Amino acid sequence: MFSNTSDLDLRLVRVFLAVVDARGITAAEATLGVRQSTISSQLSALEARMGFRLCERGRGGFRLTSKGERFVTSARALIAATSQFVAQVRDIDRTLVGTLSIGLIGQASQVENARLAEAIGAFRQRDQAVRFAMHVAPPQELEESLVNHELDLAIGYFWHRVAGLSYSRLFNERQVICCGRGHPLFHADPHVTIDDLRAHDWIWRSYPVPEELASIGERRVTAIADSIDAATVLILSGSHIGYLPAHHAEPFEQRGLIRVLGRTAFGFDVPMHLAMKRGTAGKPIVRAFCEDLFDVYGARELHHDEPEYAAAV
Repeated sequence: MFSNTSDLDLRLVRVFLAVVDARGITAAEATLGVRQSTISSQLSALEARMGFRLCERGRGGFRLTSKGERFVTSARALIAATSQFVAQVRDIDRTLVGTLSIGLIGQASQVENARLAEAIGAFRQRDQAVRFAMHVAPPQELEESLVNHELDLAIGYFWHRVAGLSYSRLFNERQVICCGRGHPLFHADPHVTIDDLRAHDWIWRSYPVPEELASIGERRVTAIADSIDAATVLILSGSHIGYLPAHHAEPFEQRGLIRVLGRTAFGFDVPMHLAMKRGTAGKPIVRAFCEDLFDVYGARELHHDEPEYAAAV
């Protein structure tokens, strides 16, 4: 009866999984580089070690038993854990080791995504063995994940300040009013007034944007959108107007599907921040990545909203 593992057991488990993945002993012969008779003997040895039959094999073909199906799940977990252990030991002498969890709100411009990618590329040049975990979620969820230590960093639009978090401004994102091709304002006079805008149905974002409220003020809201994609669909319908990031609206505008209304008069910028839990900047992985990120954005572009965080970095 099986009670502990050995090097032989691990080799036999790998043979078994290779047969499962190949869906038969014959197909696994080329993968494993051994004869069918050897593979069959190895499977029998593993079954003897386990104390139960793992699969049916023979003229009727290859088929897992019910216990064999359950064993596959456990076997894959064992091999994955072994591989992870080997990787961790191999990298144990690296300067930076661990996982860096970064949250994003999504829908960033190509320029800003390229900057983030450049920072990741620079970080990868360090003496490190770091695993990146990227997560896309709404701003409030990102902040909750930071507070609960589920994320190390988050980049996005955060309209309030959560206690215990630090915020550093990275860049601004331009917001513009848009209407779809079927909307009455699409072919109207290019000089749109605020009264023209207030005379039509609007989309309201389910998350607060103080800058938007200050830009237009009261309006007739008949639709709610909790994402940029949802707002875009409503605008394209031709029945609503609303704000979109300028970079997001541009390809639709170029295709003649969207018109930007009062780009200069009614557009506004929202600040995008790097947020993290206070004290996280002292974590070596976070400190190193922030150095690379801030280097990409440059000292002239970066503005720390939290002086004590700036000092920590």
